[in-house]
Amino acid sequence: MAPTDVITWLLDTDPALRWQVERDLLDAPEQQWRDTRARIPHEGFGAALLERQDPETGLWAGGAFFPAGYLEDPESELLPGQPWTATTWSLTTLREWGMDPAPLTARDTAAKLARNARWEFDPTLPYWGGEVDVCINAMTLANGLWLGADVESLATWFVEHRMAEGGWNCEWENGSTRASFHSTLNALRALHAHEQRTGGTAATAEVQRAGEEYLLRRNLTRRLTTGEIVGPWVDHFLYPPRHIYTALGALDHFRAAGRRDPRMQEAITLVQDAQQPDGTWLQQHVLPGEVWFEIDVGVGQPSPWLTAQALRVLRWWNEG
Repeated sequence: MAPTDVITWLLDTDPALRWQVERDLLDAPEQQWRDTRARIPHEGFGAALLERQDPETGLWAGGAFFPAGYLEDPESELLPGQPWTATTWSLTTLREWGMDPAPLTARDTAAKLARNARWEFDPTLPYWGGEVDVCINAMTLANGLWLGADVESLATWFVEHRMAEGGWNCEWENGSTRASFHSTLNALRALHAHEQRTGGTAATAEVQRAGEEYLLRRNLTRRLTTGEIVGPWVDHFLYPPRHIYTALGALDHFRAAGRRDPRMQEAITLVQDAQQPDGTWLQQHVLPGEVWFEIDVGVGQPSPWLTAQALRVLRWWNEG
């Protein structure tokens, strides 16, 4: 396609993406993008995902983080990747699409999950209290805030579990004392959601800034000790990203948080260099695992989701 056709191509997508294109790339009138966003529960991806929720329990696939029975199935270890169909992943997807929580609130979802959802790691733990994994707790904090559940204890959990160098690591429970790019970005997204919904606290603001500095000191891309690229996933842009860190995902967090810093330039260059001659960005990786349905394209194909995300990041950066 010609570069001038990219926006037209992006507009010809599901409402879950189209409204973001209207707001972030076209500066459409607020009523226009709000009307588009209001379509999410009623058509396309949003409606299809809502249909998969159990009306009695509020669960998806019968489980909190894994489908019911998955961990007890000896065949599960032979599968190429974990399923992405259970409750936490489904809620996170709907929230990240920007869907108004009203349809889930009308179904009393938060209360049903408080009664029926239990963490596979430890079934004695209440769903909205989280468990021990940073990324799981990050999704739970953001999802709980979105649905109006009481998750303030999880905001405190992130304050208490920040590591000395400023970030977080899902492997802390197994003895790790070094922070992780993946875990830190997921924690930062949740803390930003907490700040937006509640105003945050002095303590959460402090750890959020420390986590951002952890990434910025590494230029969003490199090991602090050796200066080497921290991993191949840094510029392997993908959608849906699930829990995976990329430079593009980190930049989109800083865009949403309204924080610019010259140390982001290397990450910006990675995004710029990945743009194709036709103006699009390609899907560079797809995480294996069962899904309810496909949302984006296969590896090597132009991705509307990544293209929209990259264009809004570069627009934000260039306008600054």
